[in-house]
Amino acid sequence: MHMAQISWRSLWLPVMAMAGYVVITWPVWQWLWFEWMSNEYYSHGLLILPVALFLAVQRFRNDEMLTYLPGQTSLAGVALFGATLAFYVYALQQRAYYLAAFAMIGMLAGIVWAVAGGGAARRLAFPIAYLTLMVPIPLLDRITLPLALFTGYCSGAIVQFLGLDVTISGNAVTLPNADLVIGAQCSGVNSLITLVALLVLVAYLLDGPVWARILLVGLAFPLALIGNILRVATLLFVARAWGAEAGFSFYHDYSGILFFVAVLALIAPLTRALRFGSFRPEVI
Repeated sequence: MHMAQISWRSLWLPVMAMAGYVVITWPVWQWLWFEWMSNEYYSHGLLILPVALFLAVQRFRNDEMLTYLPGQTSLAGVALFGATLAFYVYALQQRAYYLAAFAMIGMLAGIVWAVAGGGAARRLAFPIAYLTLMVPIPLLDRITLPLALFTGYCSGAIVQFLGLDVTISGNAVTLPNADLVIGAQCSGVNSLITLVALLVLVAYLLDGPVWARILLVGLAFPLALIGNILRVATLLFVARAWGAEAGFSFYHDYSGILFFVAVLALIAPLTRALRFGSFRPEVI
């Protein structure tokens, strides 16, 4: 099937459906944009949408996409859209924007299923599901302090073992030349969320067994946690040697990037150890 054979009459339904979808969900897109710009934990969310769009296009290369556009309407997709639309309206009325965001992703799946059929919905299942990683979750705010306390305790234990004179009480760290506080920004949640999004993408792109995909994504938590603990431990050494200002200004701002890059460098050997192969042919 070639583009010349596709008339506007066959395209009007998907075009109108997507236009209506954008209008209905616009308030949530505005909320997401504000969160991406202001919430450091979800600054990566801005990249999820173009990545998902690229993956969707790759699943329908050349003229193959066109075979799914006309005459594939599914009542099951209409039912999914109706149910998620009802939940979306309820969540929006309750100002639970994160729930409304999840609902609008379900609405998108329903539109694809309803307009293009089950075949297209199956092909786009991962790109659509990947959009859930762009939605900020309030629960994360509740675990930042416990993670920061745990990070401070482990980092302090490491530097004490290496001979540094340090006292830890809760999230307060006392050095001979400085008094420091391990705050939420030292919890490592930002690295964890970004690493999960990246490893989910890697697990999808590479050819490998299911157990390896699950394990790779599961490794995001220990990798982010260990990397952050080592980062804070080195920060304490810097603060002891050059003062709190040096530790919590220049080093604090740039060490996070360096340690995250170091964790990323482990992805290649991890995928080899987990028996991943090359890129799956349907995604490149």
